[in-house]
Amino acid sequence: FDAHIHYSQPDWAVYSPEAVLRILAAAGVERALVSSTPDDGTVRLWEKDPGRIVPELRPYRTAGDLGSWYRDPAVFAYAEERLRRGIYKGIGEFHLSAGHAAAPLLGRWVALAVAQGLVMHAHSDAGAVRELFALDPRVRVLWAHAGMTAGPVEVGAMLDRYPTLWVELALRTDVAPEGALDTGWRALFLRYPDHFCVGTDTWTASRWAELPQYLAGVRAWLAELPPDVARRIAFTNAARLYGVE
Repeated sequence: FDAHIHYSQPDWAVYSPEAVLRILAAAGVERALVSSTPDDGTVRLWEKDPGRIVPELRPYRTAGDLGSWYRDPAVFAYAEERLRRGIYKGIGEFHLSAGHAAAPLLGRWVALAVAQGLVMHAHSDAGAVRELFALDPRVRVLWAHAGMTAGPVEVGAMLDRYPTLWVELALRTDVAPEGALDTGWRALFLRYPDHFCVGTDTWTASRWAELPQYLAGVRAWLAELPPDVARRIAFTNAARLYGVE
């Protein structure tokens, strides 16, 4: 289960939906959590393979929404309209920084996610994640890139505090530097085996060609874990979180 895939507009001229689905299948990706800018990319993939594609709604009509989505009423109205399709399992992946919770509209985003049972997929620092939970502790959050720079001690402290926090590890090469699983991350995976998942992050078109090799590296460090833990991180945790077991 690759929990961090985008099929955004720059990709469309390079890879057709069929080509993307072939890449995912060849890499052994049974499920892919997909968000795109604009959302049409996600819908195109889902329509071709609804069994493999798990859609989430990215609150970006264009890349220009990245820094303002959480305070722009027009983006919120756009999301409400798109969600009426009934196909989405989450909101995100979105960018949010500590301090943005002061925007009154963000509380409505969190309320929307809770009311509709949607996971919020947050590319955020730890402070912003804490602010999401302060708005409503019932919200379920998938923390993209494990905060990008947060180490196992900080991530562990966040998991200790928030039972509805999950963590995905896209682009976190420090999990297995030089191919060997880091001891700190290994200990945390064993401590919280039900709260981690893996992802690639096809944030630019060149990542599609790199995806098979990247996932081969992920499988290598997963093989250093007990098989039941590896399976949970590789597939089961994300499948349960998004209700597609």
